[in-house]
Amino acid sequence: MNSEIKLRKAETEDRDIIWNILQQAIERRRKDGSTQWQQGYPNINTVESDIKKGFGYVMTVDGEIAVYVALIINDEPAYNNIEGAWLSNGEFVVVHRVAVDEKFAGQGMVKKLFDHIEDFTRSHEIQSVKVDTNYDNVPMLKILESKGYTYCGEVFLAGGMRKAFEKIII
Repeated sequence: MNSEIKLRKAETEDRDIIWNILQQAIERRRKDGSTQWQQGYPNINTVESDIKKGFGYVMTVDGEIAVYVALIINDEPAYNNIEGAWLSNGEFVVVHRVAVDEKFAGQGMVKKLFDHIEDFTRSHEIQSVKVDTNYDNVPMLKILESKGYTYCGEVFLAGGMRKAFEKIII
């Protein structure tokens, strides 16, 4: 049976579910021995701010929230200082704070999420998607590679160096 998968803006009522999913992700990164997300970020205030600013999105499976992501258009000051070079200088969508509910883990949800993000980018006539991740976030690095993202260099974000990637959409 095919599930209905949708990407929609997060609403205030989603806050506690989102925070729960992020806490699971923070714990998963810790168990994997990663330094990512281990210094009190993201936190509940991050979630509230994302929702208020309209950055927060959820991917639902048959109406149930499976994945959280922040999508920010043209605004990531850290990306102005890349050690390396972006593929483009046009408009872009920044992908931050990807977290999957453990109930949906191992089902290729993040790959599906990136398909939806690319559709979102295309529908807003935005040139590219930019994303960064920790050097030790192997699952995300593999997904970015499989989705055709190009490694562009390093950016300094949230207290550390991150690998930065871009994919031209239009």
